[in-house]
Amino acid sequence: MPPLSADDFDYALPSERIAQHPSDKRDASRLLVVDRQSRTLQHRTFSDLPDFLNTGDTLFRNNAAVLPARLSARRPTGGRVECFLLRRVGERPEVWDCLLKPGRRLGLGAIFHGPGEAFVGEVVAKHENGEVRVRFTTREGEDLASVAQLLGEVPLPPYIARAPGAFRAEDRERYQTVYADRGRPVAVAAPTAGLHFTPELLARISERGVTTADLILHVGLGTFRPMATATVEAHPIHREPYEIPAATQAALFPPRNGRRVAVGTTSVRTIEDFLSKHPSASATSVGDEAAVFLYPPCTFRGVDALVTNFHQPRSTLLCLVAAFLTPGSIDGIEWIRVIYNEAIRREYRFLSYGDAMLIL
Repeated sequence: MPPLSADDFDYALPSERIAQHPSDKRDASRLLVVDRQSRTLQHRTFSDLPDFLNTGDTLFRNNAAVLPARLSARRPTGGRVECFLLRRVGERPEVWDCLLKPGRRLGLGAIFHGPGEAFVGEVVAKHENGEVRVRFTTREGEDLASVAQLLGEVPLPPYIARAPGAFRAEDRERYQTVYADRGRPVAVAAPTAGLHFTPELLARISERGVTTADLILHVGLGTFRPMATATVEAHPIHREPYEIPAATQAALFPPRNGRRVAVGTTSVRTIEDFLSKHPSASATSVGDEAAVFLYPPCTFRGVDALVTNFHQPRSTLLCLVAAFLTPGSIDGIEWIRVIYNEAIRREYRFLSYGDAMLIL
């Protein structure tokens, strides 16, 4: 088969279709239901999701909590610095890979301070991809994530416009799933398909005999990076750490009574990477790094249905969804164009704060 053109995953997304705020109520978002067998679409509301779930099904969900990763600081000269925490790479003293603005002016050894000297950062390395390695100390000796919880801004995607400090309370609450493990924030982007769930909706799902199984994938900025290469295969896929508890692993393997329903592409990526490396469940939690790139005509080992949002043009997530529409075939490339055109025509809301799609 010839290489896939990245242009096949491009489409015109009107700016007015990009949701700038969440829906008034989480489960009031719209839900486009795609039946792969009958090739039909239904236009529903997310609160209708239990109607499409059966006793014995399992919802696999990413319970990663979002770290308020955007920190404001100043240089000793008084110049402003924005520090975006990406991932911790050292424990004591804490060392993080970050994005800095203005990055070019901050050379090796450059120092910047947080408000009230709550933290001090020192640039210790600069990477070719634009990331900067920073060594941090904190005023009270606490970990930097705890400081970020108090001082940091929610790292909203670049397509959501906010004035500095605007809507901080709304975003802190709504750019986080209700089941996130908030005591351990590890993601710099939300697993957005999970944003539509409410405690009440989860209770209704449980009453139908549907179980849930949690995993955690440390969602990174690579999820927003569009393909800049001519072909899909040439795109360097991002890597993200994950952990799958033993109970969640067991739910992926037979015997099972129902379908494995993944909430979000991050859950799919975790499951498929894990199953590509592990032929059976372990008795302990497994940690690894997802490096799998899912695009047509791949097949799926561990996912039978998918809840997902509408994704950016030329994104690797769009490749994954196209593959899931018609596993083992490239027909999903054309079909996803039809589905997305219909969603745009029907004025669905797109991207992180947008509406959802259920693929059965």
